[in-house]
This record gives sequence, structure tokens and C-alpha cells, in this order.
Amino acid sequence: MNHPSTRLRSLAQWRAHPWRGPSRLHAGEQLAIARYIGKWLLLITPVAIAVGSASALFLWALDAVTAVRWEQPWLLYLLPVAGVLSAVLYHQFGRTVEGGNNLLVDEIHEPGGGVPARIAPLIFVTTILAHLFGASVGREGTAVQMGGGIASAFNRVLRLSPADLQTLLMAGIAAGFGSVFGTPIAGAIFAMEVLALGRMRYAALLPVLYASLLADATTAAWDAHHTTYQVAVLGHEGRLPFDPWLMVKIATAGIAFGLAALLFAEMTHGIGRVFRTLIPWPIARPAVGALLIIGLVLVLGTRDYLGLGVTSPEAGAVTILSSFQAQGAHWDSWWWKIVFTALALGSGFKGGEVTPLFFIGATLGNRLAALTGGPADLFAAVGFVAIFAGAANTPLACIVMGIELFGADAAPYLAVGCVVAYLVSGHSGIYLSQRVGTPKIGTVPDEASLRAIREGRHRP
Repeated sequence: MNHPSTRLRSLAQWRAHPWRGPSRLHAGEQLAIARYIGKWLLLITPVAIAVGSASALFLWALDAVTAVRWEQPWLLYLLPVAGVLSAVLYHQFGRTVEGGNNLLVDEIHEPGGGVPARIAPLIFVTTILAHLFGASVGREGTAVQMGGGIASAFNRVLRLSPADLQTLLMAGIAAGFGSVFGTPIAGAIFAMEVLALGRMRYAALLPVLYASLLADATTAAWDAHHTTYQVAVLGHEGRLPFDPWLMVKIATAGIAFGLAALLFAEMTHGIGRVFRTLIPWPIARPAVGALLIIGLVLVLGTRDYLGLGVTSPEAGAVTILSSFQAQGAHWDSWWWKIVFTALALGSGFKGGEVTPLFFIGATLGNRLAALTGGPADLFAAVGFVAIFAGAANTPLACIVMGIELFGADAAPYLAVGCVVAYLVSGHSGIYLSQRVGTPKIGTVPDEASLRAIREGRHRP
């Protein structure tokens, strides 16, 4: 037992330590934190409201043009014209923003050239054109680029430091992603996780979380609706029980989702390279891609793989929603969606990759459920987010997205599917400007980009 005098000396030393004791509380640090919070609340509020409003307008426009395309099927045959018009717009006004999401990632990593504000209206108009005439593109790219463009526009007035501009751009990405999908927590994590594999920028946590939450609330306030998904396979007391054999099936499915994500990314990049090599004139590329898409529609005899593919007015059509039901997809549905989307994006149509990835993952999950005897809705839900985790290298954001969309009961299965798909997809992805913070396996030089790895300049 310690002597009383020893305990007294120890107490005196503890109080005298510069970081301990009530006499050493750093009031200045707390004031600095308060200033930091106040600063970002003021800066982010108008940006998030603007991005949330833009997302609401974008979602309304998507619904409207999709309905028009369903009512007027002949519009598909004007897809080459829409492709040329989009290419002309970018050729005349958008050469500096052609990089899209990769431009934003590069600017956050190395601030310099800036992100022109015109990226927002350009991507909005060209994505709406693509959906009106039937291109198989998504909406995440548009929302993220609108968020980054709006944030950059505010910076032209605010003139922030390079470090603060990085945070503001990340907040714009989070606001766009969170509001367009109705998953604000996943949006915040995505903005921090998408920059580098295996590393997150927690310094921006408060701004990106606030931006994503406020933008999502703004979108909801405008009465813009998101699709509701249901995973009906529940156990006793409304919970999905843990089943070791089911977990093995999900992990095995995760391998398939990771390989599908790898295939999607490589096909999209590869087709883009082929188009750039064979068709030097960029304005002609989307016209050729559109003709190939029209040809595929005529050969296959279905329009299930056009547009977002979330729902369809046609009875028996394969959609994301139908994939949550037994026999809701064909064995090759996932493959044809990869082909249609890779052709559209590779030839130069604008939009995003994520909603097509949801379709691919959900339909592949549906078929894997039939193959393994698993529940179709659970496998579709896991595929929905796992293939995105593998293609975007954002497993944490995708796990949280799955929980926000499908509920926490399926969280263990969602987590396993996303992590396995993330690992299996390797050092590939849809965003070539991503850096490697922590390699998935092997060694990669610090800060090597996926583009450098893909081109053979750095090999894991």
C-alpha cells in the first residue's frame, strides 16, 4: 500500500501536468472549436440549401423526362442526336470540366486550377437529355458534380484558403450524394472515403455531415421523393436472425459482386479508350454509342436496360424493384445492364454509374439467391450496395447506405457483402483519380492513383 505522502506527491504532479487538472483547462482551445463550428455552420448552410434545392429540381426533372420517354418510345431513335448535342455543349463550354467526378477528386487532393461553376448546369442539362432519350446512365455523378460546382461558385465570393476550399468541396459532394439518394449519413461518409482507398479525412467530418443532413432535409422540404425498398425476410420480433450458413452464402455472393464491379469498371474504361482511339472527333462518339444501344434494343427486344431501371410501367419488366421479388430478374439481366451502361458512359454520355450499379447488383443478387436457395430480397439488397462498394471503393459508406435504405436488421449481411466485394474488386474502380491510402493487398507507392495503377505505372 502506498504511503500517504507518496499519494499526495502523485496528486500534485497530476495537477501540475500541462494537460491535466482543472487549473490547466485550455479555454482557448474550446473557443477555437466554437469558432470553427460557427464558421462552418455559416459557410455550409447556404451551400447545402442550394445543393438540396438543385437535387430536388433534378429528381423532379428525372421523373418527368422518364415518364415522357415511357409514353413516347420513339424518342429512343433520337438518342444519337441527344448524344451529339451533349458533346457539342461540352466541346463549346465544358472542356475544363470534362473530368467530372475525377476533376473534383483531383482538386481536393491538389487544389490549383479550381472547379468551374458551369460544371453544375452542364451536367444537369446533359444528364436530363441522356435520360429523356434512353441512355443507361445514373444520377450520382450529376448530383456530386452539381454539389461541387455550387460549392465552387460560393467560393468565388468567399475566397477561402486552399485547405478550406478542400473541405467546402467535400461538403458539396456529401450534400449532392446524400440528398439525391436520401441517405445523408452515407453521403457524409462517401465524401470522406471516396478520395483515397483505406483512408478518411475526419478533419472534415462536421462540415460534410452537416452539409449532407441539411441538403437532404432541403430536398425533402421541396417534396422530392426517393424510392422505398423493403427487405421482407424477417425473423422473430421483427429481426433478421443470424444464420451461419446464410452468411457463408452472402460472403460467396460478395465475391461475385466484387468481380462484377471489377468487370463494370474495366469495361467502362476500356470502351472509353476504344472510342477515343477509333473516333478522334469527340462529337461523333456518343452518336456511334447511341446507334449501338439502339441496335442492342432491337436485337434483345426489350427496353429494360434503358435509363435508371428503378421502375417500369411494363408488366414483367426487369427493374431494381422487381429484383427484390423471387424470379424478378433474368439470368443475364446484370450482364446486359453492364453492357448498356458501359456503352453509354464509354461513348461520352453524361450522368453517373451508381444507379446502374444498383440495378446490376440487385439483379445479380436475385439470381444468386435462386442459385443458392437464399432469400431474394436480402440478396438483392446486399448486391445493391456491395457492387457499389467494390466499384467505388467505399465499403463503409455503402454499409451505412444499406442500413439507411433497408434497415439495421440486415446490417451484418450488408457489411460482409460490402467488405468482400471491396476486397475482391482489387485496385480498380470507377473513379480513376482515387489515391491509394492503404493498399487492399500487396504494396503500392504512397498516393498512387488508380489511373496510374491501371496504366501500369504502379503495380500492386
